[in-house]
Amino acid sequence: MNVTNPQSGLIVRSEPEHHSLARLKARRQRWLTVHLWLGLTLGLLLSIYGITGSVLVFYPEIDESLHPEMLTVQPPEHAEYRPLAEIFAAGKAAMPPQAKHNFATYPRNEFASFKLRFAVADANGAVERWEVGVDPYTAKVTGKQLQERSGDWLPNTFIGLMFKLHYALLLPKDISTVVVGLSGILLIISTLTGLIVWWPLTSKWRQALVFKAGAGKVRFNYDLHKTSGFYTALVMIPVLFSGVYMVLPHNVVPVLELFSPVTYRYWFHSTPSTPDAPTIGMDQAVAIALKQYPTGRPHWIYGAPNPSQTYTVCQDGVDAPDSILQRRCTVIDRYSGKILDLDDPGLPTATAGEIFTHWQWPLHSGQAFGMTGRILVFITGLACPVLFVTGVIRWRQKSRTKQVRKG
Repeated sequence: MNVTNPQSGLIVRSEPEHHSLARLKARRQRWLTVHLWLGLTLGLLLSIYGITGSVLVFYPEIDESLHPEMLTVQPPEHAEYRPLAEIFAAGKAAMPPQAKHNFATYPRNEFASFKLRFAVADANGAVERWEVGVDPYTAKVTGKQLQERSGDWLPNTFIGLMFKLHYALLLPKDISTVVVGLSGILLIISTLTGLIVWWPLTSKWRQALVFKAGAGKVRFNYDLHKTSGFYTALVMIPVLFSGVYMVLPHNVVPVLELFSPVTYRYWFHSTPSTPDAPTIGMDQAVAIALKQYPTGRPHWIYGAPNPSQTYTVCQDGVDAPDSILQRRCTVIDRYSGKILDLDDPGLPTATAGEIFTHWQWPLHSGQAFGMTGRILVFITGLACPVLFVTGVIRWRQKSRTKQVRKG
């Protein structure tokens, strides 16, 4: 309990409460040390992830503005899309015969072109990755561009550079998966320790949530750091975790399976009934997915250039009144056309683990909550360099203060 000092009239904490507060402050100081060194060590990586992530939230719009002649079209009046088979054939005809069609992006609106991606290997084993634009109304190629060449350090396009920085830090894949995944885990810990350090021990919540009026530069920097960290933490933690999941799925899924069964669509394989079994085309795979989800608009179409690979068709806008998410992905055998897996959190058989994993990409991109979600992820990404810079400034300010005291 608190007591009143008879001489000063001030309220003084009782001895047990004073010791309890002292213990909490000592514990917070230990967490502050952890938070400090994680921030100083990984803050630059967090800044890179944040800035590139903010760009990638709106990458379709940015890419179209950078390459309007290839990625945008003018829809004719009362026109309809040409058949998918015709559109895919047009893209294929623009590439060398050995090119493998491995991915397609369906137009996001009536002004966007089809984006088809191909891999072309030369005689020396080097692989070039190309993107071809096709007008969906005429099935005519609008342009093509080299995305990247194996062995080259930098991708050839701005958006390609943003993706490579965000997911791989421009490092080789066997190194980048470890670095990006491990740093993501440590940054989650850094965010959590930041919340522990932020927590007001004396219940002065208003002071913890706002800027102090009329304060100087030192206090402003401190308030900017703590408020930026607090208000973005609710988005930062799921975005960081989903990033770790997407980079290290083979490590994360086994942990999730300790709590609930999980299926992962990339683990499915196509199996031919005979050695020379014919395969269905990507257009037929889309037709199968649309039959499963007639109201959904195709978005990403994963090709099956290798014999054991499957087609995966992801659709947005699926009519699912009982689910917040309206994105569904259908995994299809490239030989039989059989549906091997449905990435659908609305299924009665969907486990908690499957629902959890289905949320990861929509949360990471902000797509789960439409434009509001995208804006929140965008702002959170921009807050990352702010947190790093203000954290470094705060560290240097405290270091100088300690040196002055010692002097």
